[in-house]
Amino acid sequence: MLAAAIVIVALILALWSALALWLMSAMKLTFQQALLYVPFKVLFRVNDEDMATAQKAQPPVIYAIWHSSRLEPALMLSLLPEDTLHILDVDSAKAWWLDPWRTLARTIVFNAHHVFVSRRLVRRLRGRGRLAVYLPDDPAPDQKTFRLFRAISRIAVSAEARIVPVYIEGAATSMFSLEKTKRRSLLPRLTIKTLPAMTIAELIAASAQERPLAAMAMFNHLLNARTDVEIAPVREAEPSL
Repeated sequence: MLAAAIVIVALILALWSALALWLMSAMKLTFQQALLYVPFKVLFRVNDEDMATAQKAQPPVIYAIWHSSRLEPALMLSLLPEDTLHILDVDSAKAWWLDPWRTLARTIVFNAHHVFVSRRLVRRLRGRGRLAVYLPDDPAPDQKTFRLFRAISRIAVSAEARIVPVYIEGAATSMFSLEKTKRRSLLPRLTIKTLPAMTIAELIAASAQERPLAAMAMFNHLLNARTDVEIAPVREAEPSL
């Protein structure tokens, strides 16, 4: 009985390692990233084809991630280039179960009052850096929440950084959802949606609106990556960048 259990465990570990090696090669991940991504890939049947677009984005780049569940930080730490600086909310920065994933890249704790306007972030980007920011999962944010989007657009403009929106379809309905009122599924299929990297200047030039503000051009770009909302131009109520 014990011998059979040991054989089964050995087979599972061998399959896990084999899949990790395959993902490492196919997705250009480190072995540790691939190893920690395997459980998500298998259990949630993740469609990650779009990640190639995000991974190939040339720095300076800001990955703007819609944060609807506790899964996004773990998935992005597993899949984004290892030199990406992840700006996490307090809960994600302290959650014990995320400890293995936080070792995959450098992380700092989110602070809405000064992290997003930090000159350090601008300097990091200008040095061909990468940032991952996790944004409230609200396609119609109030003015207080929208300040985060405005601050990110200012950083992007200052550093001439490209923006890559990331949305994980299905995460909001998982057991890890941050929204308690939503109907949840045990292991929903996840699909990662991204769009090509674009600078704020490029977004403004491509916008259907007449000379949109930087924050609005970026916000509409993020909305375009979502599959759960009807896209409509969003207008800001107060002057901005």
